Parts: sequence; C-alpha cells; structure tokens
Amino acid sequence: MTQPTTHQRGTRGVVPVLAFAGIVVAVMQTLLVPVIKDLPTLLDTTPSNATWVMTATLLAGAVSTPIMGRLGDLYGKRRMLLTSLAVMVVGSLVCGFTDDLVVMIVGRALQGFAMGAIPLGIGLMRDELPREKLGSAMALMSSSIGVGGGLALPLAALTAQHADWHALFFGAAGLGVISMLLTVVFVPESKVKAQGTFDVIGALGLSAGLVLFLLPITKGSDWGWTSGLTLGLFGAAVLVLVLWGVMELRLKAPLVDLRTTARPAVLFTNLASIMVGVAFYAISLVLPQLLQLPTATGYGLGQSMVVAGLCVAPLGLTMMFTAPVYARLSAKYGPKVTLILGMLIIAIGYGAGLGLMSAAWQTIIIAVVVGAGIGLAYSSLPALIIGAVPPSETGAANGLNTLMRSIGTSVSSAVIGMVLANTADHVGGVAIPTMTGFRTSFLIATGAVALGLVFALFLPSARRSVKTQLRASSEEDANLRAATEALAGFHGRVLSPSGAPVARAKVTLIDRRGKQAGSALTDDGGRYELAVPGDGSYVLAATAAGHAPLASAAAHRGDDRAVEMDLLLPGGSDVLA
Repeated sequence: MTQPTTHQRGTRGVVPVLAFAGIVVAVMQTLLVPVIKDLPTLLDTTPSNATWVMTATLLAGAVSTPIMGRLGDLYGKRRMLLTSLAVMVVGSLVCGFTDDLVVMIVGRALQGFAMGAIPLGIGLMRDELPREKLGSAMALMSSSIGVGGGLALPLAALTAQHADWHALFFGAAGLGVISMLLTVVFVPESKVKAQGTFDVIGALGLSAGLVLFLLPITKGSDWGWTSGLTLGLFGAAVLVLVLWGVMELRLKAPLVDLRTTARPAVLFTNLASIMVGVAFYAISLVLPQLLQLPTATGYGLGQSMVVAGLCVAPLGLTMMFTAPVYARLSAKYGPKVTLILGMLIIAIGYGAGLGLMSAAWQTIIIAVVVGAGIGLAYSSLPALIIGAVPPSETGAANGLNTLMRSIGTSVSSAVIGMVLANTADHVGGVAIPTMTGFRTSFLIATGAVALGLVFALFLPSARRSVKTQLRASSEEDANLRAATEALAGFHGRVLSPSGAPVARAKVTLIDRRGKQAGSALTDDGGRYELAVPGDGSYVLAATAAGHAPLASAAAHRGDDRAVEMDLLLPGGSDVLA
C-alpha cells in the first residue's frame, strides 16, 4: 500500500519565515546606500577609507555563502541559518554603538556573514516542502536578495532622514532577532544531511582566493586598474584558486564538489548568474543618482533621498510578486525557459531605459520592467541547480550559486563606478555623473544580459534531464508528471518509522513469477526510481540497515504509466507482507 509522505505536516509558515529571513539578510547589502556619501564625515575618515564599510559586507557575504551552505549540509541547515542570523545581529549591535572606522568595518563584515542564510533557506525548502509548493517557494527565496535590497532603500532613506543614522543598525538587529524567533517556532530541522567532515583547509583556501579576487575588483578604481597592487592581487587570486581547485579534486569530501560544478547544468547556470548579478546592480547604482541630481544639471530629476528610494522600491516589489508567476511558467515550460524569458525582459527594460530618463515616473517603469525580468531569472536559478545535484549537496551548490551572483554585483559595482567616474563632469572639485555615463551603464547591463542569454542557451533541455529533475523534485506537478510518465515505473521514498528519509536503502522489484525485475538504491533524500519491464502485478521489497525488511504489493497498468509509492520501513524485526 502507499504510505503518506512526511511533507504534508509541519510546513505551515516555513515559506514566509524563510523568505523573511532572506529579505532581512539582503537588507544588509544596501542598508547604508542612502548615507554612503556622508560616511567620511560620519566616521571622520577619508572617502577611500569609508568605502571599506561597504566592501567588508560584500567580501564577508561572498565568503560565507558556500561555507555556510556546506556546513548546513553536514550539520543541519536550520542550525546554520540561526547561526548566520545571530552573527548578523551581533554585527548590527557592534555598528550601532560605534563611530570608529575599524570597529564599524568589523561589524559590517559580521552583517555580511548572514548572506549564507539564503542558500540555507533554499535547501530547507527543498527538504521540507511538498512538490506543489516547492517551485514558487524557492523562487521567492531566491528573489529575496533583490527584494531586500530594493525595499531597504526607501526605508533606510526615511530612517536616515528623520533619525540618527545608528538607528539603521538597531533596526537591522531587531529584524534579525524577529527572524530568529520565527525560525525557531516555524522551521523544522532538515533530516537530509551529507556524509563526511567539513573541509577546513578548503574553506580557508576558498576564502583567501575570493578575498584576493574581489578586493581589487571593489577597490580597483581607487588603486588604479593597472597598479602593481591591483594586478598583484589578481595574480595571487588566480594562483590560490588554482591550487585550491587541485586540492579539492583530490579530497573525498571537498567543500565544493568541482566535478559536480563542472556539469553543464551547473556550470552554465552559475555563469548566467554572474551576468544577472551585473544587470541587477546596475539599475541600483544608476537610478538613485539620476533621481537625486539637481535639475540645474539639465538631466537630474531633483528628488529627495526618500522619493528616490520610493521610485526604486518597485524593483524589489516586482521581484517579490514575480515568484508565483514564475511557478506557473516553470511548471509548464521549465526553469531554463523562464531564465531565458527573464533575461529578455531585463534587456527590454534596459533598452527602454535608454530613452526613459527624463521624469521620475519613467524611472518607476524601468524599475518595474527590470524587476520583473530579474525576478524571473533569479527564481529560475535554484531549480536549475538542485535539479543537477544530489539532495545532500543542495546547500553547498546553492551557496556557490549565490556567490556567483555576488561576484556579478561586485563586477557591476566596479565597472559602473569606473564608467560614471570617467564620464563625470567636475564642477568646483565635485564629480557630477553625466547622462552619457548613465546610458553607458545601461548598455553594459544590456551586454551582460546578452552574454547571460548565450550561457542559458547551453543549458541542457528539460527532456534530457528528466530523471534528474524527478530525483530532485525541483519542479511543479506538471513537470513531475511528465518525468514520471517517461520513466514508466515506480518512484517514491523509503521512510523510517519516524518519517525520516532512509538513504542507501535497497528497493527490489519482483514480478509475479518471483523473479527480480529490477533494483535501486535510495539517494540521500530517501528517493528511488524503478522502471518496469511491462504492465502487471509486482512486489516492492525494501531493505535497510537497522530496519526490518518490507514487502509491499504494487500494480502497474497501461493507463497508469507512473506509480508513486512511499515505503515505510518497520522499526522492529517483524516482516511485513
């Protein structure tokens, strides 16, 4: 008989709580954007030193995402999610009580550490949610990076305009505490865990390589792109990352499984993610400056800090409301198609933006269109990733994908910043961005999206990866039905008496003559797939260490090409027939 799945209980509140956590940690990236020009005065330092307050958050977020993802796979995703949020709260309080530059940088680095919460949330959703909810839930979690960044701008601007700027950090700490409490109450710990130990040397090597790579990207404009320091750091980054890669390939339990990362489905998704990250950050850099420039320039829109934030806010809101739209499109066409569609919409938004910069309402249109495209693109990424990796590697794989997006935003910040600086007019010693710089920035974003489209076209089609998608349960019911029909057999999960998935259990298919017709081992999520040689009556026998064996009758008919059966192993020594 068919046993009920465990996904049908204990998941109420999981999606909104995890999405809220994602939005909270994403807020840290843009929390100080409204006061960034005032940081040298507020911290009594030089402009070049003040940029470290932003750079520290970016570097810490990039380093933490793959590391926390792997730790979550090994020791529990909920536990590591709470750890990430706790570190963010500590960092926020450190920043809230200081005006010292060095202490502020330390606190901002701790805030950035929380970015690992997003891949952890995606992994928890995969492990805990039923298939019919998984697509839209992961889409919302993935989009939370942009949603949090977009919503933070007007709220932070309003706070900074009417209160002491330290209130931004106390507000962030409060949001972190609320998120932790909600996580404790509503989010269960995942029972899907990877085997092995944490690769400490690999974590240190990756961290060093990322810092050496991202540091000259973020500071290249200040140091000079051809300076010895910039080029030396890039060279050191290449050397460290190559050595790290060689070492990872030799380990049985690496921090990042580079062989899995080299699969076309994972590789081209990550490359496309970098390009989407470039496109996302470009609009966040251009529109606020355009809106706040005085009308005396001839092209500035003369809006206040708060109004500028409100005009850009639809970028994040649209991304949030795109999640359910993505779920329907992906269920019908697959995540590859929705990724391509999202990139096309982004390109249309930036293309239209080249001629829509003369009024505040026009910037809102740009934000809505680009936000819809980025929402679809970001929503597609986790489904593509988890459809290509085992359940035990979900956290690490999504952490690496989130890292790719961070690299994209870092590259975007450096390139767009350089373009705006080199095209600026200098009046009274003050650099004023020009319309030429804004349009060039939009063209760069459009070019990045075009390159991302090329990468997306190389992704394997859904038909060629049906079996992987079934195992990952990463699509909505429509995709799942198509996959199971192609298998023409039995599929499901092997569960312990407590409802936990049983990994490495053997499921044997026995025909009515008592002969073995097939066998399979369950994956780390307890899932199995068995094709049948023909229609008729069968017995599914499941065995696993520490459990009594189970035999369950099953039938396969011509009008029922795919049969889902979950097998619940007994805990004692009795044999069920």
